Amino acid sequence: MHDSNRREFLKAWIAGLTAAGFGPAVLADQQEDPSGIPTRPLGKTGVRIPIVGLGGYHVGTADEKESIAIMHEAIDQGMTFFDNAWDYHNGGSEEKMGKALATGGRRQKVFLMTKCCGRDYKTAREHLDDSLRRLKTDVIDLWQFHEINWAVDAEWIYDRGALKAALEAQKAGKVRFIGFTGHKDPDFHLKMLATPYAWATVQMPINLLDAHYRSFQKRVVPECNQRKIAVIGMKALAGGLIPTKLKIAAEVCRRFSLSLPISTLVCGIRSRKALRQDLAMARIFKPMTIDELEKHLAETKVPGSDGKLEPWKTTNYGSAYHRKQHSE
Repeated sequence: MHDSNRREFLKAWIAGLTAAGFGPAVLADQQEDPSGIPTRPLGKTGVRIPIVGLGGYHVGTADEKESIAIMHEAIDQGMTFFDNAWDYHNGGSEEKMGKALATGGRRQKVFLMTKCCGRDYKTAREHLDDSLRRLKTDVIDLWQFHEINWAVDAEWIYDRGALKAALEAQKAGKVRFIGFTGHKDPDFHLKMLATPYAWATVQMPINLLDAHYRSFQKRVVPECNQRKIAVIGMKALAGGLIPTKLKIAAEVCRRFSLSLPISTLVCGIRSRKALRQDLAMARIFKPMTIDELEKHLAETKVPGSDGKLEPWKTTNYGSAYHRKQHSE
């Protein structure tokens, strides 16, 4: 790309980000917390959550004793937004999390989210019952439909009764809020947003590479912000590819994601060392400046242009359960 074209691209992109609330504007909704981890509102739910959350998949890779120790330390230090999913490690992540939350009044300190893989009424109910049992809780704070990665998912969830099951669970007090997740294509998110239901949350990839290819932050974040639907960010490091392949520090990646108008960023944490690094970053978080943004967007423009460093967008990436569900 010629320098003049690159400057025009950056100028347009930065203008769009600024209009969407990038940078210092995110601080308007952010509040300090006694734990030292700032909080932001979870959309229109009336709940505030910490700007960083604990990812259920990664913490589930540690042995049980270490996994529980990581979660206990996270809660003690103010990282009290917990992510999980019905299919993570065949339910093992939920089981470990349930054990971690079952003692010392910890369940009451955590805003607990897990995800449903079912697309029909019966399966969704079964997945909810499994998650409640594994997590040793009577209520899930946020229940999200997992991996909206196929064009038919919106119709299936609505027409086959999965959303009906979620609404019944909400009425019964088993679920507080309902949302969805996905990492494949912004079009599938927009299709979900077009269904006749006011979603509470949407979880999506938010990173420097996403700015350049099939971009959720360009197309879905503004729509969610307009409707006051909470955006939950994930894949800030692109599975570690941005630090390892592009040599952009993990802290920079996290700062970029948190400089966008999102409610929280789910962090993949496999060790107490990683937990402490993410906690330290959150405590001193300052939004990225325009100069920093321009620098990093320029660095990632070419490697991010084809989606190869975001394999969840361009390959058969994701849950085996969902691939089987869609006959892949």
